[in-house]
Parts: sequence; structure tokens; C-alpha cells
Amino acid sequence: MKSIVALCSILLAFGGTLTGTAQKSENVILFTLDGLRWQEVFAGADAALLNKEAGGIDDVEALRQEFWADDVNDRRRLLLPFFWDVLVPSGQLFGNTWRGSEVHVTNGHNFSYPGYNELLSGFPDNRIDSNAKIFNQNPNVLEWLARKPDFNNRIGAFTAWDVFPFILNEPRARIMVNSGWEPLEDLPLTPRQELINQLMSSSLHESEGVRSDELTFFAALEYLQKARPRVLFISLDGTDTSAHSGRYDNYLRSARISDEYLKLLWEQLQSMDGYAGKTTLLITTDHGRGGGPDGWRGHGEDVAESELMWIGAIGPNIAPLGERTNTATLAQSQIAATIAALLGFDYQAEVPDASGAIEQIIETNSGPLASRRASGRQ
Repeated sequence: MKSIVALCSILLAFGGTLTGTAQKSENVILFTLDGLRWQEVFAGADAALLNKEAGGIDDVEALRQEFWADDVNDRRRLLLPFFWDVLVPSGQLFGNTWRGSEVHVTNGHNFSYPGYNELLSGFPDNRIDSNAKIFNQNPNVLEWLARKPDFNNRIGAFTAWDVFPFILNEPRARIMVNSGWEPLEDLPLTPRQELINQLMSSSLHESEGVRSDELTFFAALEYLQKARPRVLFISLDGTDTSAHSGRYDNYLRSARISDEYLKLLWEQLQSMDGYAGKTTLLITTDHGRGGGPDGWRGHGEDVAESELMWIGAIGPNIAPLGERTNTATLAQSQIAATIAALLGFDYQAEVPDASGAIEQIIETNSGPLASRRASGRQ
């Protein structure tokens, strides 16, 4: 944790549009936390996993002091303070199954490549049944937006996992994608970008396919300030990696560090002309995980409840309704059209296989969602 804080200090020291739309958001940031369970998002640390046997924890008492409180509201805030201090009061959060709000993965596989395809393309694809590095034949909302005049060269993706150039089909999409341990090549490099490249080349690569989250995040933050994209996708991986390793302590700490990054990102956006009051932040995951002493470590079609996920949103279009309860079931496949709708576009009209936008999230009486209601199309 100390090394992460030190790195943060070092890096921060460097300097088809629809008529009648009421959209206020001019930019969208999509932020994903790979494999973070809805159970921790809404209830914080799981008592059943705060032990050596199920959670792989050596110093249980130290972890309890860090993350445990008897009251669930206090406990979830200990884990995700940005979510519960800022996102929920000023935005919306879906996916608390205990309170009648469910968000489902619909691809049936419940792991990463199928999940990110569904999330970004707007529909599941049974042909995608592995995490193999095969170029995705489906369109995605990022490349679709990149063809719009005001979005050309204004879309970027920074991801910890090196399969994303294939998920996004980078050669076809022609958007800026930086993934895994790929060096930054956005010439001329800023001093911060040069530092990040140096850190990547000299860091221990615990996984050749997954870059550390701190490097991914700060590379994205620098790109935001330098290139000023209209749409930015940031995908972190620490929660999933820690869970697969059976380290519940690292899983919780990865979640909280990611929450700190979200706070830094949101504060940065509010300090920038063109972004403050004009940017929507969508936060979600690619899949859920199982429960119990063993199930939490994995996910997949044979792992119960790993189809359950969550979605959070905050921004100028987002009515401040807080934690949503007793809602209609939402689908991961709706996120692509929601990104487009926030920017005033109807993705489903041109990609008919895609699911429609999440109407509950967007506060509007005209524009893409209202037009769809008026026509009777859902």
C-alpha cells in the first residue's frame, strides 16, 4: 500500500445525432473493475472470508481493523468511500440483489472476453467462448462513436489486460488502445509519460499479460489531460487477479485502491474546463463471482451467481437517486447503448442486435430515450 501511495505522489507531482436531444453530457468515462463482486460493493468485507482457510489471510486481525465494521453501511464505506460518499448520493448504483436490484451478464459464460464483448458491443456472442487473442468481429460502441465527426481521434482505452486490443479489434477500430505492458507511444511524450514507460520497463512483471493497475490508471490520467478525449475507457484488473490467487486481503485492498483512483479521476475532471459539469462516469465490471469459501475465487458458467454484476453512474444526465432498489432487471448488454445515449446518439438504431440504453439511469424527457418511447420501440 505504501508503494502505491508513493507512486501516486510521484506521478501527481508531474505536471447518428438525434434531434431534440436534451443530453448535457459532452464526455463519457467508462471505468471497469474486473471481477469485483456486487456483494462487496454493497456490503463491504465478507465475514465468511476474513480468515486463513477461505480468504488466504495471514494477519486476520489487521485486516479486520482495516475493513470491518458491524454496521453494513459503515463497512461498505470502509471499502469504497468514493462510491458511498460521492457516487451514490450524487448518482445512481444498481445491482444490490438483496434489495431487489439485479444486473445480469447475459452471455452465459461469465468470464472476461465474452463479458467485455457484451458490454462494449451491446450484445452477447456465443462464438466468443474463450479469452484467446482473436480479433473480435463484432462492432463496439467506441469505434462506432469514433466515426462521428466530433469524436474522431478523441477516444482512448487504457487497460491492464493485454487482450483488449483484440476485444476492441484495434486495427479495425482505429482508436487509441494501450494495454498490458505496452509502452506509451503518444509522441512527444510528457515527462509523466516518460516516467511511466521507465517504471513499466523496470517493474517486476508478475504477469506478462496484466499490467499493474497503478501504471494503467496514471497512464490514462495523463492521456486525459494531454489528449482531452471525449470518451475514455479505463479497465483495471487487480481485483480479479487477487481473487483468482485466493488472497482476499489483496482483493479488498485492490478494490479500495481502485476507489481511490476513481476519486482522483473525478476530482481531476471537475478541475478541467470542458469536463467539469459535462462528463458522465460509468463504473461497472465484466462479470460477478461465486460465493462461499471457494466460490468467491472463481467465475464462469458453472459458478453460481457469477452472472450477477453491478453498474454505477454519476454525471450531468444522472438523476441523484442514490442506491436503486426494487428495479427492473438490467443487462450488461445495455451499457453500450447507454454510453451512446448519454452523448446524444441512438446506438441501437444502427446496431440492431444491441440492447437498448438503460432508461432508469438517464434523466431526460427528450432525445434518444424519449424518441424511442414515442415510437413505441424499446
